[in-house]
Amino acid sequence: MNTAWWPDKVLLLAAIVVIAIVGRWLAVRGIKAATNRAVKRAHKRREELMSRGEHSYEQVAQQRYEQRTATVGSLLRSLTTFTIAAVAILTILAQLGVPLAPLLASAGVGGIALGFGAQSLVKDFLSGIAMMIEDQYGVGDLIDTGTVKGTVEDVGLRVTRLRAASGEVWYVRNGELLRVGNLTQGWSTAMAYVPVAPDEDAARAITVLEEVAAELDKAPEFSDVLLDAPVVQGVNDVNPNAMTILITAKTMPNKHFGVQRALLERSQTALTQAGIRGPLPGVVGPTA
Repeated sequence: MNTAWWPDKVLLLAAIVVIAIVGRWLAVRGIKAATNRAVKRAHKRREELMSRGEHSYEQVAQQRYEQRTATVGSLLRSLTTFTIAAVAILTILAQLGVPLAPLLASAGVGGIALGFGAQSLVKDFLSGIAMMIEDQYGVGDLIDTGTVKGTVEDVGLRVTRLRAASGEVWYVRNGELLRVGNLTQGWSTAMAYVPVAPDEDAARAITVLEEVAAELDKAPEFSDVLLDAPVVQGVNDVNPNAMTILITAKTMPNKHFGVQRALLERSQTALTQAGIRGPLPGVVGPTA
């Protein structure tokens, strides 16, 4: 056994490993503690809003903040582990007498070569990190990337997985997303276009639809969905075949389709009971 290694060198290497492990533990523990505090504050605030029966944008924002904080915390823990491990390995190699200059130079040249060959991969990762930090979209959001529209099923550092309404699963590289339209971030808007005959009394039809909107707002099945009471905006379009009245409602993210269907169904029933005729044969007004 080489006595030059014992005990000073062995103890030094052991100390480096212990310091790296303890340092990572402290760093990760600090990140977790900060993340948990932020998540608990947001969760407590959201529960207070729910206990008062308030389903507002602030409540949605608090829930969104919880998800974003947890995601960023996980990313920071991974980066911390990688950084501390890299520093510890380089320090151990230096203590073992391994010349780091040629190694780093070779790694630099190799990194440049790899960088040229994997520019798109690096671009995807950097875009994924920026997307998570900026909270551009998350799981459950309905987004439009310009080439495909669908619900986000999984968000990774390199690829985002979407499912289109028809069922197709799309894998979109984060670095290729030049623009993203988030249709459900914060809240969604249900838009129900109700057509009636063009010669009907618009004021009377609007009165009937306002009663429908008020009843829907009080319906128990929509108490956790609606953020605000539905609003009859008025006549949206008139053509020779139909007069279209628009009803809008602010809902929880990605919950607007059910509200739209309920508004249309209830509106049709209420208008028929009130004796208000539907559109004449031919082209009707716009659809949602």
